[in-house]
Amino acid sequence: MRGQWLGSYSGNTTGKIMINIDDLRDHYEGVAYLHPDEKGIPGTIAYFRTEDRGLEHSLIAYTAPIDPRTGFQTTWEEIKVFYPEGVAHSREAKTQIKQSDNCLTVSATTDIGVVFSAELARPDQKSESKISGQEMSWNEFKNYVSKIPDAGYIFRGQKEPWKLCTSFHRRGRYRISEFTSKDVSQLHKRLSAITSHLFDLNVPEQNGAFFNLLQHHGYPTPLLDWSHSPYVSAFFAFRDRPIDYSGDEKVRIYLFNNREWLARFRQIDNLDPAFPHLSVSEFIAINNPRLVPQQAVTTATNLYDIEAYVLGKESETGVKFLQAIDIPARERREAMMDLRFMGITAGSMFPSIDGICEELRERDFDR
Repeated sequence: MRGQWLGSYSGNTTGKIMINIDDLRDHYEGVAYLHPDEKGIPGTIAYFRTEDRGLEHSLIAYTAPIDPRTGFQTTWEEIKVFYPEGVAHSREAKTQIKQSDNCLTVSATTDIGVVFSAELARPDQKSESKISGQEMSWNEFKNYVSKIPDAGYIFRGQKEPWKLCTSFHRRGRYRISEFTSKDVSQLHKRLSAITSHLFDLNVPEQNGAFFNLLQHHGYPTPLLDWSHSPYVSAFFAFRDRPIDYSGDEKVRIYLFNNREWLARFRQIDNLDPAFPHLSVSEFIAINNPRLVPQQAVTTATNLYDIEAYVLGKESETGVKFLQAIDIPARERREAMMDLRFMGITAGSMFPSIDGICEELRERDFDR
């Protein structure tokens, strides 16, 4: 039952629904976001908890409306003036949830008599990417990226052609509301003792900078690291491959059409809006000297299957947003030597004792 479930619901009203469910070892806890097709009806956030880890549950889900101005949870008293007379919002719903293979069936009746149901498919759990990579040699890649329009794209390098997925979702977490309210609060208390800057998490820019600091130091977050530089991305793609690798595996570099994406879709500065999103951000480098040399840019998302979402937007708009290039991993030595001459090394990417030692280890020992 754990996972992210997306689809449509029907009944007294119709609309889109997203359900995120976490496994709490002896039970499940989840949050559902419902967005009616009819504009005169408010959206809903519903919270629920099961008694155990079975596949079928009867329970009470507690509901709250979504503010149409902000997209976030609010009270009905706060927003009822924006809706026609006679419209009301529920406080709870008697709900039945059942999982069968990769399908989640949900039915509910609210305390004001609204009835709806949904059959939702779990997103593809495979690690392979949905994006077909264009195979190129290292020299062909350099020639290709030299012709890309300036500032139009951002890049991400990966050791293998894995699908795009945040470390938060790869670790089996789905409720970002729990991450922001509990994980981040705990980390903020602990890290404030050792960071020279006291991050004010109520300030959006500092809040984002703190999330990015966590990401760059290995804590799972709903962020993905990208770079304005295809060569910085190539460094990260080749970095963890053995220098003498001679097999047939490929490293992958994703290219994301950032300019077209920003022009068409609203970018969200909050990790947990009540609707699916993929937003691009550039955070200030507070206590994070890696951001500048890495020419870092970040995507934030509440989606497990990022690629399916982007491919859906490509179908809607006719614009190609995402592509990938696969380069033989055996070209690592040549690529890393070229990157060294460009000034792209572990020492420059990670300005610290660890980064300098990694750079000199590769130069002095891995020959």
